[in-house]
Amino acid sequence: MNIDVIEQPDQSLIDYFDQKISEFNWQNWEVSERKHLAVQIKDDQGEVMAGAVARTFGNWLLLKTLWVVEHQRGQNIGRQILQQIEKAGKARGCNICLLDTLNFQAMPFYKKQGYKIEWVQKNYPKTGCKYYMSKEL
Repeated sequence: MNIDVIEQPDQSLIDYFDQKISEFNWQNWEVSERKHLAVQIKDDQGEVMAGAVARTFGNWLLLKTLWVVEHQRGQNIGRQILQQIEKAGKARGCNICLLDTLNFQAMPFYKKQGYKIEWVQKNYPKTGCKYYMSKEL
C-alpha cells in the first residue's frame, strides 16, 4: 500500500472521491432524491443580473448561492429572490432552509429575513468567520 500526498490533484481524482462518498451516502441515507433549484432575474437585454442556486432533499432547502449584480444591490432584489426560492422549496416539501455566509457577505441581510445563526466558524479562513444560518419555512 502506498500513501501519496498530491499537492495539485487532477479534477478527475477529486470527482472520483466525490462520486464514491456520494454512492456511500445514497446507500445509507434516508432520502432518495436531491434536486437542484434556481431562481434568476434577467434585465431587458436578457443578461442575468441576480439569482440563487439551492438544492432540496428531505425537509431541507440548502441555499448554496445568492448573488445580485453590484449596481442593483440594496433595492430588495435579494429579498425577492430569497422569497421565491424559499417558496419553491416549500412547494417541494422543505420546512427548513440552511445556508452559510462569510463575515464580509450577507449575515445582516439574512438576519433581517428571519434567519438565525446556528454556528460560527471562527478564524475562517484566517481572521474572518463563516456563519451557518437556518430558518423555518
